[in-house]
Amino acid sequence: MDDQLQRLLEAEARAQAVIQNGNHERQRMIEDALASVRDGEARFEAGRAELRAPFLHEAKERAEQTVAELARKYGERQRTLRDLASRHEAEAVEAALTLLLDPDA
Repeated sequence: MDDQLQRLLEAEARAQAVIQNGNHERQRMIEDALASVRDGEARFEAGRAELRAPFLHEAKERAEQTVAELARKYGERQRTLRDLASRHEAEAVEAALTLLLDPDA
């Protein structure tokens, strides 16, 4: 009977060792998986900047084109207004001279 009890105790000790090894292995697998996920996230974050770079470059080019177009339109509008102002100034001077030279006209 003592021999059977001894074998049962040894079997229980081996079972406990197997359980502990299983728990350690499970914990190691969890930690490996978490490390893998962290590495994947780090690669994703690093790659995100690379993914956005072409879109940012394109947006910058479009913004520069829009600014250039607006500057061109502003310049044209400014020239048109200066031409109008010059023409109206000439008409005003002519009208003033006409009025001064011939007040009855």
